[in-house]
Amino acid sequence: MNAIISASELASDIAGTNPPVLLDIRWQLSVAKAAGEPPFDGRAEYAIGHIPSAVYVDLDGELASAPGARGRHPLPDIARFGAAMRHAGVSAGRPVVVYDGGQGWAAARAWWLLRWTGHPDVRVLDGGLPSWEGSLETAAPTPAEGDFTPEPGAVELLDADGAAALARSGALFDARAGERYRGEVEPIDRVGGHIPGALSAPTNENVGTDGRFLPAEQLAARFKSLGATEDTGVGVYCGSGVSGAHEVLALAVAGIPAALYVGSWSEWSSDPERPVAVGPDPQ
Repeated sequence: MNAIISASELASDIAGTNPPVLLDIRWQLSVAKAAGEPPFDGRAEYAIGHIPSAVYVDLDGELASAPGARGRHPLPDIARFGAAMRHAGVSAGRPVVVYDGGQGWAAARAWWLLRWTGHPDVRVLDGGLPSWEGSLETAAPTPAEGDFTPEPGAVELLDADGAAALARSGALFDARAGERYRGEVEPIDRVGGHIPGALSAPTNENVGTDGRFLPAEQLAARFKSLGATEDTGVGVYCGSGVSGAHEVLALAVAGIPAALYVGSWSEWSSDPERPVAVGPDPQ
């Protein structure tokens, strides 16, 4: 099953006999607060217009726990996550399609969580809401309660020690911008740099100018050139487990299974005992 779906395919599925549950995950990493600007409000954007029947899901409140020692977007409480998914109409026997405002990061976080907790059929709308050519609605639907019961562990999850080990034994990709990997700038976390041995692989290089993923063959060639092979364990981290999920999604499109380090740099860098590498050299 493909991990992504085009807008035309989604329109066809919505008109079919088993239409997918649609989840709107609009969210942006915002540093506007420091500049005195109001933060991005995904729920307000949803209210302005969303794909018909889509239910809004809050990334910070329902797809993550409160920030702390485990990072800025640690794993959500599983019971709360399951309740949120059922409230949105998610059931094990019905496909799910998630989308966001176009960047793809937030939708990928929802996709990864649903996969990790065992949902068998979830895809991301390639290109997000900007790719949708159909009508929009403003009314929030009230879907029938779903039956999805999350069972964590369906795909591999890395902790800090596992990420450190994979950086030595396989390919651990850092999905952040190159300047953050090199430690030249760090606008959010305690210190800049990267996990020793990690390879710089910015997630924005997995998509074209339209926000859609590059062809699978092109993505596969990119990741293989960076060190991912059939015999190599592959993992991804980012700042807080959001853009990293987008890179795991890109790897899935390329046919390469990958684990996600959810705590990512926000967890790693908060521990002064963890080593930090700077510059373009992985080590």
